[in-house]
Amino acid sequence: MALSNSFSFAFCFCFSVILLSFYANATDVSHDGRAITIDGKRRLLLSGSIHYPRSTPQMWPDLIKKSKEGGLNTIETYVFWNVHEPVRRQYDFTGNLDLVRFLKTVQDEGLYAVLRIGPYVCAEWNYGGLPVWLHNLPGCEIRTANDVYMNEMKNFTTLIVDMMKKKSFLHLKIENEYGNVQSYYGDAGKAYMNWCANFAESLDIGVPWIMCQQSDAPQPMMNTCNGWYCDSFTPNNENSPKMWTENWTGWFKSWGGKDPLRTAEDLAFSVARFFQLGGTFQNYYMYHGGTNFGRTAAAYITTTYDYDAPLDEYGNLNQPKWGHLKELHQILKSMEYTLTHGNVTTTNFDNSVSATVYATNESSSCFLGNANSTTDATITFEGNTYTIPAWSVSILPDCKTEGYNTAKVNTQTTVKVKVVNKAEDEPESLAWSWRPETIDDTRVLAKGEITANQLLDQKVAGDDASDYLWYMTSVHLKKDDPIWSKNMTLRVNGTGFILHAYVNGKYVGSQWAQYNVYNYVFEKSVKLLPGKNIISLLSATVGFP
Repeated sequence: MALSNSFSFAFCFCFSVILLSFYANATDVSHDGRAITIDGKRRLLLSGSIHYPRSTPQMWPDLIKKSKEGGLNTIETYVFWNVHEPVRRQYDFTGNLDLVRFLKTVQDEGLYAVLRIGPYVCAEWNYGGLPVWLHNLPGCEIRTANDVYMNEMKNFTTLIVDMMKKKSFLHLKIENEYGNVQSYYGDAGKAYMNWCANFAESLDIGVPWIMCQQSDAPQPMMNTCNGWYCDSFTPNNENSPKMWTENWTGWFKSWGGKDPLRTAEDLAFSVARFFQLGGTFQNYYMYHGGTNFGRTAAAYITTTYDYDAPLDEYGNLNQPKWGHLKELHQILKSMEYTLTHGNVTTTNFDNSVSATVYATNESSSCFLGNANSTTDATITFEGNTYTIPAWSVSILPDCKTEGYNTAKVNTQTTVKVKVVNKAEDEPESLAWSWRPETIDDTRVLAKGEITANQLLDQKVAGDDASDYLWYMTSVHLKKDDPIWSKNMTLRVNGTGFILHAYVNGKYVGSQWAQYNVYNYVFEKSVKLLPGKNIISLLSATVGFP
């Protein structure tokens, strides 16, 4: 079997070591059971994810400015190992990979920055952010207690932390949803998780660390929540604040899939409900989704990573979502001291309705929540009557007057209209050139760069140099061979994405897998000849899972 220009596959889990670095003239960061403390003060942190490689450096100032205008005080991003170290020990921090420049842009707006180092980021990113060369290191097993992997992870993580030591950062986080897959690895998974925690502490940054979706996070790690709703989440230690590291503002899109949508009302409800029930740190995933440039998208993920975020793919305001959340952020910020210091009492009414009071000696603020998805509620609370729409939260900054309700949208809606590309009517402005791809060596002659007596993993054969792999073999038939039949077929059990089949240089057919279903059987009728028959299979991927 000969191979040419190859690549490969992997199974995708969610893991990452994460550094949360908060800029903006802070000198001391800690926490108690109520909130993150910055310079000794409890803070209400409203964060949004913006991935720097999914936009351009020219876009960054405007994206950060609009985030601040939308009421955020914190920006979060992953660090994508495979683009920063595409070749082992060769690093790239140029162009839209200039992490320091991105963080400086955040700092210039006076915002905090949350830096999630990885090494595995998931994020619908090619191979989850892991460099493919890592998979090909002898003896390497990814995301488990394996010395080869852990040494590489330690090298890259230390590199990023050392870069951040030159800045003023306040908070670190380790692990991203590893608890969701830890059992798959058995005892080695538990050992690896503990190693990550010990490694994080050994970096001696002097700030707290976090693990998300890790219910058994060892102390002093703080566990956090990811999901659509995290109001019912409780940290595993009474000295850890209630933190929501991923509130999904929409969803990613796969090729052939539907456009994602999460309403402004539902998103606002989830946020208000979280703060009603004691939350003090909330991050939108995503606040700006952006674009998957080049070959950065994961398997079958589209070029657009719009995510139905408050800022659309191009950085425009996605209304009414951006404006509706801005109003929510303003009212939450006005209640920061009360929410982080007040005594909390909750009264439960019938039919999933509740009232929560935060009270200090100086003031009080109230939430009236209706978690019934179909029925409005009218209640009497502290001598006043209030009507709360279904699946909504009303916020009363002074416990008397409704200042905001998540179901009542006052922001104008933006409507996008798709128009025909008029450039097609002006062909002189387009400079198209075409040429046929030369595939005779592979399709007809079965010439390749590698010869093997077994199927090779495409990651091993191609090291992520291409999206394409030719598998070529030959079948020799005698005229009296018992295989001869009028109904001969070529059958391929596929575990990849796209397959194009040729027999003796003639195209036989193609097969495309569906998103997240990569096992299929390709079978077509073929006409074989006495003597040598060349079978050439072109396999292609659309990103690695």
